[in-house]
Formats: sequence, C-alpha cells, structure tokens
Amino acid sequence: MTVYQPLSDRLRPQKLEDYVGQTHLLGSNRALSRMFSSGNLHSMVFWGPPGTGKTTLARLIAKQSDLQFISLSAVLDGVKEVRAAVEQAKLHRQQFQQGTLLFVDEVHRFNKAQQDAFLPFVEDGTFIFIGATTENPSFELNNALLSRARVYVLRSLEESELAQVLERGIDLLSADLQQAAGLRLQVEESACQLLLEAADGDARRLLNLLEQAADFAEPVSDDENSESDPTESAGLVVLNQDHCKEVIQGGLRRFDKGGEAFYDQISALHKSVRGSDPNAALYWLVRMLDGGVDPRYLARRLVRMASEEIGNADNRALQVAVNAAEAYERLGSPEGDLALAHAATYLAVAPKSNAVYMAYKAALKDVQQHGSFEVPLHLRNAPTKLMSEMDYGKGYRYAHDEPDAFAAGESYFPEEMPERDYYEPVERGLEIKIAAKMQHLRELNAKAIYKRRS
Repeated sequence: MTVYQPLSDRLRPQKLEDYVGQTHLLGSNRALSRMFSSGNLHSMVFWGPPGTGKTTLARLIAKQSDLQFISLSAVLDGVKEVRAAVEQAKLHRQQFQQGTLLFVDEVHRFNKAQQDAFLPFVEDGTFIFIGATTENPSFELNNALLSRARVYVLRSLEESELAQVLERGIDLLSADLQQAAGLRLQVEESACQLLLEAADGDARRLLNLLEQAADFAEPVSDDENSESDPTESAGLVVLNQDHCKEVIQGGLRRFDKGGEAFYDQISALHKSVRGSDPNAALYWLVRMLDGGVDPRYLARRLVRMASEEIGNADNRALQVAVNAAEAYERLGSPEGDLALAHAATYLAVAPKSNAVYMAYKAALKDVQQHGSFEVPLHLRNAPTKLMSEMDYGKGYRYAHDEPDAFAAGESYFPEEMPERDYYEPVERGLEIKIAAKMQHLRELNAKAIYKRRS
C-alpha cells in the first residue's frame, strides 16, 4: 500500500540551488550566502508568512552544513520533547561527531518557560537553533532568545517565483499520470493564472490547490480531438479554469485575522484615511474584507477614526461612520460592505483635525497624575435641604441668565487646578469657526476677571 505524500512535500527542494524565492537572503553576497561561504553557522529565527519556505530552508541549511536535522512543532510538542531532542543531539555528537540543527516550527506558540529551555543548549553549542514564526518576534519571543539568534524576514513569493513552483508541480503530476495511465496533464493558461492569484505568495497553498484541482481534470474527448491534431491531444488530460474554481473557495487573498498582517493592514487603512487618500483607504478596506476580516471590526475602527482624525473639523464624519456601522448591521455582507466603503472614502476626504484626540489625551494625563480633586461647591447640585445648608450650589451662575448665555469669568475646574487649554482647534473645516468662538469667549473671561480684580 502506497502512503500518500502531499505534492508540496514531494516537491520540497533537496538542493539549495533548487530553492525558490528569498533572493534578498540567498542572492550573491547576501546574508545567508555569506554565512555559507564563511562556514560561521549561527542560531536564527525565520519570520514570514505561511508557504514562504521556512521549513525547507532550515532543512537545506542542515544538509549544506552536514548537521543532523531535528524538527519540533510548538503546537504539538513541549518541554519533554525539547529535552529528548537535547539528549538526541548530545548522543549524536558522541557517536558520530556530528552537530545538530534543531528546528522549531511556530516557535511563538511556546510560552516563556518553554522558550527559556533552549537557552543553555544554544549557548553551549549542543545544537544550532532555528525557529520559524508567522508572528512578529519582537512581540512573541523572549528577549533572551532573540539576543542569541538573528532574525531573518522571509517574503511572500512573487508571481514569477510561484510560476516556477507551479511548473514543477505540473511536471510531477504529469509524470504521475504518464506512469499510472499513459496520460499527460495540460493546464490551461487561464487556470494557471487563477492558481497563481489564489496562492497569494504561498507556495504550499499553490501546490495544494493544483493537486486538488487536478482531480477534476478531464481527458480530451474524441469530439474535441476532431478539431485539432489528434496526435497532439491523444492521451491528454486538461485542467481548466472551471476545475480550479471548484477548489478555490472564499477569499483569494491571505489574511491572518489575529496576527501581524492583520495589524499591518489596519494600520495602512488608518494612515490612508489620515493622509486624505480615498483611493488607498478603499484599497485597504476592500483588501481586508476580501481576506475575511469581520466587517463589524472595520466599522468600529472607522467610527474611531472619525473622532481621532477629523473630530470637530467636520462633525458629519462621525455621523457618516456611525450610520455606516448601523447600515452594515441591517444589511450584512456583501450589501453592507458598500456602506463601509462610503464611510472610508468620506473620512479620507474630510478636513482633518486631531485636536479632540490630543485634548482627550492631555485631560487623561491630568486625571491620572492629579487624582480625584473635589468638585467645587458651586458646581454641585443641591436636591435636599441638608445639601443647601452645606452650600451645595451656592454662587453658581446659570449661564442662560447671563448675556449671550455665557457666564464670563466663571471657573468649572477643581479649585486645586489652574485653568487648562486642552482643546486647540485647527485652521481647517468647522474648527476655524470654533476657534474664533473660543477666542471670543476667552476675551470675555479676561475682561470679567479684570473687572473683578479691579
């Protein structure tokens, strides 16, 4: 009985020359190329999206450096397996005088204690350590471990690189068909393009989709043969675009809903709105929707942007964002997605002001630094006789009874605090008028205080 082996595993390169991608690390005079040339192997962390060749590269480094390769998975293994790997590495060195490369996939899944378990053995040279992660090592790995390993960023494969991988996969599947049934596999150009797009930089996903789609490929019929050279189409199995669509479901783009890519794209959307670029804002919004982000999360972020980036420069921005969130709740996807696009583009072109945001942060800093000052007596309500006798509300000036509904010279801060100017409107949008109004009120206050003192 033949044990099934995925196409992606069967095509794993056995020589460094066959490795596809990461030319920024493996090209002439690049970091890993220099490491091979010098022979100075060191521990490292490979950080990059799925399907970029982290495991394969670790295997090739071990092979190139004549090291025993031990692989662990942080998802499945724990400290017990780490200890067993350490003992295996020590025994192997004693018996064969050969070093070991310990590879840990998804290393960010290990907790601090598990990560610390590697440290003494990395330091004493028991093994060369390579960890692979899809998450930002700065946030997910211990500083102690990071200080002993160099971080290398692996990039998503470009379309030309994916095309090389696809060609190899087609050749291998065609060879399998030839051996099993005397048939040849032909993949139409439109099908190839669809597979490359669906892979989204992930070589493993590309090969998995190709292998699944090949199950739907159909032999060319005699009727089809009659329209072309029978000698060219005889024994041909054709994989077309429709077959590929059978296995490509959901969003085509890779999207990590809780990882680095998630926060990078949210950041790009927010900065596009702040930078008043509606086209870029729309791109990142649609990119995230296509990738499977929860649209309600995007709606909440848009509401936040309306206050943080626009504020009183255009009060309609918050209304548009809230209305878009409510519209999505009523319509759902895909109809409600358009309301979010409406809001994103409006926020991008609206006049910008972070005055409310900065004022909020300044007020929050005061509250945190100065503690809980008492509310001045004149600002307190006096709903009972006892409170009135205690002078609650005494001396309070009812603004509506004053000229222009403004109690000039009145203070509303705690007595222990000097007046603060948290909110400083900008010279854009509605805040131009707000700034003028605030300046007028300051002048009235100044006159009232001067009269009181004189």
